[in-house]
Amino acid sequence: MAYLAQQIANAVPLAALYAALSYGYALLFGLTRRPDLAYGALFAFAGQIGLVATDWGWNRLYLILPAALALGAALGFLAALAAGVVVARVIMPPLRHGAPYAGLIGGLAVMILLGETGRLAMESHSLWLPPLLAEPVVFLEEAGFGVTLTRLQLSNSALLLSLILVLEAVRRASRIGRIWQAVSQDPLAARLCGVDADGVMLVAAVMGSAMAGLCGLVATAAYGTMDFGAGLVTGLKVVVIAAAGGHETPWRAAAGAAGVALAETLWSGYGQNLWRDPAILSALVLLLILSRRERAGA
Repeated sequence: MAYLAQQIANAVPLAALYAALSYGYALLFGLTRRPDLAYGALFAFAGQIGLVATDWGWNRLYLILPAALALGAALGFLAALAAGVVVARVIMPPLRHGAPYAGLIGGLAVMILLGETGRLAMESHSLWLPPLLAEPVVFLEEAGFGVTLTRLQLSNSALLLSLILVLEAVRRASRIGRIWQAVSQDPLAARLCGVDADGVMLVAAVMGSAMAGLCGLVATAAYGTMDFGAGLVTGLKVVVIAAAGGHETPWRAAAGAAGVALAETLWSGYGQNLWRDPAILSALVLLLILSRRERAGA
């Protein structure tokens, strides 16, 4: 029983990360209705630039560790946000009016560009952070087995879940949330009513980029590094995982992503990791196909 409780506890940080990533992704997908692989690239780019800036602050500026970490977090977040704004303002608008898959190809090009930029900035070497806030917090102890999470896992989970709740409250209760809903349901009708649909898409892209950047920094702090191929893997995962709850509604996408995180963690605890991602992604693709058939037949 304690082992199962530990696996559920292990799922909390991953669920918060997946939920925050999917929520930010759904903010834009709900408006464009087109998958975007560049979102995963922003996630990885923030972590990679954060690592480079932290290393630079520690080894070149001789900052103390908290100051070097703060410098890395600030520059990583700003780099992801700036890249997201450029993508939203310059690259994606012309592609939305082109071929159906033009945006997907553009997102793939952005992913390659940002991935190679991050790799060159890191000089093709993996950089690692020291363990941060690694002290365990014990929730339950049974027969000498303690159910624990680290202070970093708890703080990261609280930060991401709080951010989701705040954004969802703003989306539901504010004027900008109602405008987002109007553009999401019918962009043309919203334009005829005087709504700047392109401006709303830009705001959603900026918010999604900020969420991706923050999640990239959180993941880097949790795992200690950011892999060069994380942009592709995360981009594909978010596109499919967000579909578990529904791309068009941010809170449903977040809830579905949290469920996927729980399934992944339980599989890791009781099954073979080699088959975890293929099995989970295959199930999600099947779910997506079935849900599309249901909507088509309705």
